[in-house]
Amino acid sequence: MTARADKIMERVSAHHGGRWVCTPGDFLDLGGREAVSRALSRLVKAGRLRRVGHGLYDRPRISSVLNRPAPVDLEAAIAALARRDGVRIMPDGMVAANQLGLTNAVPAKVSYVTDGHSRTLEIDGRTVRFRHAGPRVMQWAGRPAAPVVQALRWLGRRAASDGEAVSTLSRHLPDHVKLDLLRNSRDLPGWALPLARSIASDQAGDRARLSGHAGHDPRRGT
Repeated sequence: MTARADKIMERVSAHHGGRWVCTPGDFLDLGGREAVSRALSRLVKAGRLRRVGHGLYDRPRISSVLNRPAPVDLEAAIAALARRDGVRIMPDGMVAANQLGLTNAVPAKVSYVTDGHSRTLEIDGRTVRFRHAGPRVMQWAGRPAAPVVQALRWLGRRAASDGEAVSTLSRHLPDHVKLDLLRNSRDLPGWALPLARSIASDQAGDRARLSGHAGHDPRRGT
């Protein structure tokens, strides 16, 4: 095996606990694209890497639970696609709602929204659909509250009368997600504003108290 291949494996093993999904573009500092592609192909033939999609590779792992090859880390594969293609990608509304415990509905196909073009890909034997979405949706990409916003959009206005959804999110969302939702609530549809404020009510209270303390002068007794 070549020094280039060894360096590729070192990088793969060091990222994401060995679950990293990589593309040829991640190794262009080690040589030209053709040389890197040849090294990746040799690693696949040697069983040190596996090809999980077109131009997508990860390190083979065995599931300790199933005692068989573990599936690809799908989120790592999506991140690799976004990195490779220079696009932003987020889970669609149903996927986000399912991840947040707001629905038991499971889509027939794993679906994401993107500012790239719409397409359907096979990743490690799974069909993954990407749907183009406009700037109003994609402006949330990369923000901590993005899955919450996607889930609320999917639930729609009926979420306003579903106190359980708001209660679930308020109880389980980390503080930094609530704060992000509150800070960027201006980018939500009008009907979702009161929901966001209810979900992040404890953060809103903290901000109000901090603002009050900021204007308090103990020397004046007020």
